[in-house]
Amino acid sequence: MPKPAEIEAARARVGRHARVTPVYGSETLSRRSGRRVWLKAENLQRTGSFKIRGAVNKLAGLGEAERDAGVIAASAGNHGQAVAWAARELQVKATVFMPQDAPMAKVEATRNYGAETVLAGAMFDDALAAAEARAAETGATFVHAFEDEAVIAGQGTIGLELLEQLPDAQTFLVPVGGGGLAAGIAIALRAQRPGARIVGVQAGKTGRGTIADGIAVKHPGILTMSILDELLDELVHVEDEEIAETITLLLERTKLVVEGAGAASVAALLAGKAGGSGDVCALLSGGNIDPTLLISVMRHGLTAAGRYLVLRTRVPDRPGELQKLLGLVAAERGNILEINHRREALGLDVSETGVELTVITRDDEHCAQLRRALEEHGYPLG
Repeated sequence: MPKPAEIEAARARVGRHARVTPVYGSETLSRRSGRRVWLKAENLQRTGSFKIRGAVNKLAGLGEAERDAGVIAASAGNHGQAVAWAARELQVKATVFMPQDAPMAKVEATRNYGAETVLAGAMFDDALAAAEARAAETGATFVHAFEDEAVIAGQGTIGLELLEQLPDAQTFLVPVGGGGLAAGIAIALRAQRPGARIVGVQAGKTGRGTIADGIAVKHPGILTMSILDELLDELVHVEDEEIAETITLLLERTKLVVEGAGAASVAALLAGKAGGSGDVCALLSGGNIDPTLLISVMRHGLTAAGRYLVLRTRVPDRPGELQKLLGLVAAERGNILEINHRREALGLDVSETGVELTVITRDDEHCAQLRRALEEHGYPLG
């Protein structure tokens, strides 16, 4: 386990490259959770996530021969970007192995920072095995995403910032994938605030497909879990549905863009899984969400929140009937986003047309009101 003094030393190295990220209070989240809520915005860090801290600390400690041999990393996206960025800044050659289905935004960013990228395997662990094999063949230094004391110490610098920024916070929520982030923060916090409540947050069942790709590993590391078993108060899980709604809420109410892993801590808070009392801090670990995924998440989140409503009904197949239906939706103050209608479908009479409407609504109550109005006017809903 890295010592608190090692995290302090890492702060000096990391501080020459990484930002001290801000902490924001959220009235919306405070009202919903019944306690004062703070957000540590590592999504605003260089490269878009906390990972740069560990990467810089690791690479800054390499000897001359190690620098000449270069570094190799495996990553679902954020660690690869961080290693690529740190290697460019410190003038070290970097190769990053990534899963074949890694978000293209993260793949392209890693390449643009100057690293060679290799897509290998379907999951992070597949890319990890390929990267370790290449490192053994070439003699390059393997930079593990979490199972490395220097990387853990670098991530722990967030804990030092939190101690200064939030002297009254009593509970801290931290995403857990491989565990390096939570381990580093826990070491820093326990050293100076031993009574703090530290909660790790995982996405669903570890290793299952999830929109929180940044923490989608089959299992945390041996080193990191030994630290977390000792220092965490609790490890909780959140599901993709909760994460998607949280991404939408954060974007709408705090104007912060976060990826799935970055939203996990707030999702746990809103689900009532934080525990403890008093001020709570949720770490937004990253903001590198793929734009196409963000669009899907936003539509899903808005639908779950009653802001989008999809209606399926039938109208007589004669002129003017569709106009009547749309007029009724307009009278109920529904804003139609999309219309699809078809004459060939199971369950339709020969004289009927099926209609599917996507409507922008205000909330769940407005959705129910619109559905009632359609049914009262003879439009069956499927």
